Amino acid sequence: MHSPKVPQHLFDHLQDLIRKAKGFGADAADGVYVESMGVSAAIRNGELSTLERSESASLGLRVLIGKKQACVATHDIHPDRLTDMVERAVSMAKLAPEDPYAGLAEQGQLATHIPDLDLFDGVEVSADQLIASAKTMEQTVRENPLVTNVEESNASWGLSGFAFVTSHGFAGGYRGTSHGLSIEVVAGTGTNMVRDYDYSSALHGSDMRSAIDVAQGAAKRTVSRLNARKMPTKKIPVVFAPRVASSLLRNLLGAMNGSSIARKASFLIDDKGKAIFPSNINLIDDPLMKRGLRSRPFDGEGLTTTKQHIIENGVLTNWMMNCSAARQLGLKSTGHASRGVGGVPGISASNFYMQAGPVSPDELIADIKEGFYVTETMGHGGDTLTGDYSQGAAGFWIENGKIAFPVHEMTIAGNLRPMFLNLSAANDLTHRYGVDAPTLRIEGMTVAGE
Repeated sequence: MHSPKVPQHLFDHLQDLIRKAKGFGADAADGVYVESMGVSAAIRNGELSTLERSESASLGLRVLIGKKQACVATHDIHPDRLTDMVERAVSMAKLAPEDPYAGLAEQGQLATHIPDLDLFDGVEVSADQLIASAKTMEQTVRENPLVTNVEESNASWGLSGFAFVTSHGFAGGYRGTSHGLSIEVVAGTGTNMVRDYDYSSALHGSDMRSAIDVAQGAAKRTVSRLNARKMPTKKIPVVFAPRVASSLLRNLLGAMNGSSIARKASFLIDDKGKAIFPSNINLIDDPLMKRGLRSRPFDGEGLTTTKQHIIENGVLTNWMMNCSAARQLGLKSTGHASRGVGGVPGISASNFYMQAGPVSPDELIADIKEGFYVTETMGHGGDTLTGDYSQGAAGFWIENGKIAFPVHEMTIAGNLRPMFLNLSAANDLTHRYGVDAPTLRIEGMTVAGE
């Protein structure tokens, strides 16, 4: 059985890289180690179509000479190759243009305690167990007489690890497990053919939905879309089901990314400290959520992570920033640096969610005479610079406060600024995607079809 702790020799390995970098002339450096292993099984027409096992390990090194920096990465961790990699990185940094905002995090910002977030369940799932789960899903779906095909039924298990070391004294790491089930279903024939899916993912197997529940959910979603219609263009309330409501939050994240703000490439550039949602809306980023899909005990630059109200009572409290963006904006990092092996630190949220509202989804739509309940979206979504929003959509028409019939080949459009201000939330929040929202209602959107 694998240990939840990152082995000490990995930290030793990274510290050796950093010592070599300084020996070749670097002023500062940081190193990243990422490992992963996993097994996945896919069933098609009752037979095993794919069984894969993968293992990978990679190292990334960033070196700084003054305000010049360079990054290199490798999957070849042979000692001789690593020495060559370090020397190459230092040579690249010497030739790089200066970046006035480059640099490691301030030492006083570094995390001094790495909490246990229960990201590792200590259970390794065998290939036979995965095959059995995938078969169960396919068999369950085919019990529905309206299902005409199953595209593929998948089950997976994985293990990942992350270690990070800096030249000014930080060393931290964590490991996590992952479990996944997914199935894509087809119903109907000819021009009345529809497809949909369902899935479950969690770090701990005990938090997973059962294979039967996932399959039944996929079948129910799919057959409910049969005999869909196109509706005429109207300006009506649009209600977003939770699995698509999270896409609105992703649009928000892009607009409040510190790098976008620093580049003046966001429609929210002048809105820090202002109300951009109704006063009863709160959005939280919680990297310390136990068993959270995107939890992390420290950020990609070694900074302490904290639970933060990003939108508090409708007001945008701050941008999401790493150290570079914070320096550009004359602020302090919010602990949102992300890091892979192949480049400089980026910016990302952790477990980002909108708090649940006071009413049920049924109550949220009860007074809608005519509206659109969206269960699927397609296309780009919102423009970070202008806030303009447009997506293809499918779902169900609302009539007199009730779901009436399926619709497809529709387009929903608006602008994110008034959309956010005219938003209300139901009470059905669940943490399923890492970026999560309950059912959301937005007034006065343009819905185009026929």
